[in-house]
Amino acid sequence: MRLKSELWVQAYIRTCQVNGVPAMLVRRGDADAGAIYIKLARLDGTASLFGPAPAGRDDIGAGRAFVSLHATASIPDTDAEALLARQRKFDPDLWIVEVEDALGRHFLDDWM
Repeated sequence: MRLKSELWVQAYIRTCQVNGVPAMLVRRGDADAGAIYIKLARLDGTASLFGPAPAGRDDIGAGRAFVSLHATASIPDTDAEALLARQRKFDPDLWIVEVEDALGRHFLDDWM
């Protein structure tokens, strides 16, 4: 059974904070099953976006998995915001968490 979105987001934000990296909830989605998007603001005008892995991946089991939503290491922050705006139109139940770290730490390694 997969952890509810609200609990996963709370634990993720706490993980970031424990490691000295600011993370904040930007948008609250469906508490049980809302899709979760992570925006990593690199504090230089660029960002990285991570979203749910495509359905059907055999390696994720019942857990959550994330993939980068762009081909390069980072994209302009304005492009990241535009992509998230499109996702919000498509899925009003999504969650958005913003992490701010100039070193690019996102703490998603176990879920990628």
